[in-house]
Amino acid sequence: MRVPSFRLIGAAALTTVLACGNALADFPEKTITIVVPTAAGGANDAMARVIGQGMSAILKQPVIVENKAGGNGAIASEYVMRAAPDGYTLMLGYIATHALNPSLQKLRYDPIKDFEPVGMIGSSATLMVANPAVKASNARELVALLKATPDKISYASAGNGTAPQFAAEMFKLATGTSMLHVPYKGSAPAITDTIGGQTQVMFPSLFTAMPYVKGGKLKALGVAGEKRSALMPDVPTLKEQGINGVDVSQWYAIFAPAKTPKPVIARLNKALNEVLADKTVVQRLEGHGAEVSTMTPDQLRSYVQQEQVKWKKVVQAAKLTAD
Repeated sequence: MRVPSFRLIGAAALTTVLACGNALADFPEKTITIVVPTAAGGANDAMARVIGQGMSAILKQPVIVENKAGGNGAIASEYVMRAAPDGYTLMLGYIATHALNPSLQKLRYDPIKDFEPVGMIGSSATLMVANPAVKASNARELVALLKATPDKISYASAGNGTAPQFAAEMFKLATGTSMLHVPYKGSAPAITDTIGGQTQVMFPSLFTAMPYVKGGKLKALGVAGEKRSALMPDVPTLKEQGINGVDVSQWYAIFAPAKTPKPVIARLNKALNEVLADKTVVQRLEGHGAEVSTMTPDQLRSYVQQEQVKWKKVVQAAKLTAD
C-alpha cells in the first residue's frame, strides 16, 4: 500500500526534529569563537578571554577569542550577524555595538533583530580621570578650572561615538563648560596620551582606568553614575559633587546570531552564568574594575531596548555623530 504523501512529509519532519534534537543534546561538539569588536590587548579583549577560558572548562570544548576592530564595533557586529546561527560564533557586545551605534550611524545590522541575547556579563562604572598635573582634585574643581580657562583643556576618547565621548559631552552639557575633543582609535592610545599629558581629561570605564589610578598615573575626579563603585568606594559620584545627569554605565554581554536555537542559547547562558558564579572569575573581573551581573536572554533584550531609547535622547541633545 502506497504511503500518502502527507505521511512522508510528516515522517521527514519528524526525522529532522529528531536530528536537531540530537545535535542540540550534543552541543557543543567543536570550538566556539567569541568575536571581540576591539583590538587585542584592551579591556574588552581581556574580559572575553577570562569568560572564554571559564566557558571552555564547562562546555568541554575550546573557546577562542577573535578580534575584529573597526567601525565602533560595526565590523564585528556585521561579521557575527552573518555567521551560522549554530552557537559556535558569539560576540562580546557592549554599550557601543548595541546601544550607541543605532543613534549615531546608519547600520547594516539591527542590534535587536539580528542577534539572540545570550547573557549579561556585567558593567563598569565610567570614571572621570585626569592627568596628575591638572590643578583639580575633583570634578567640582575641574568645572571651576574649565570656566576660568575656557578651551585650554582637552579630553581624550576611544573615538567618535564611543562611551567615553558620550560621558564627556554629557558632562559639558551638565556643567556648561567646553573642552576640546581628541578622538583616538581605542582606549589604549587615549589613556596613554592622557597619562603623557598630551590630553588632560578622559572618561574611560573603571575596567580600563583602575590599574592606572591605583598606580598613580591618573587621578580619579568622580564617578559618572548614580552610585559610587564598590571597587573604588572613596571616589564620589559627579552627582554627589552637584553635577546631575551624567550617568554612563559601560556594560558587556554575550550575543549570538539571530535564529540560533533556543536550547543552544539556554546552554550557553547556563555556562556563562556558571562562569560568573566562580569566585576566582569574579575577583579577576573586579580586579580590572568590572562588576559582575547576570541576566536571562529576555532580560538582556529588554535592557538593550531601554539603552537604545536612553542614548538616542543624548545623541539628539548633544548633536553627536560618529564622524
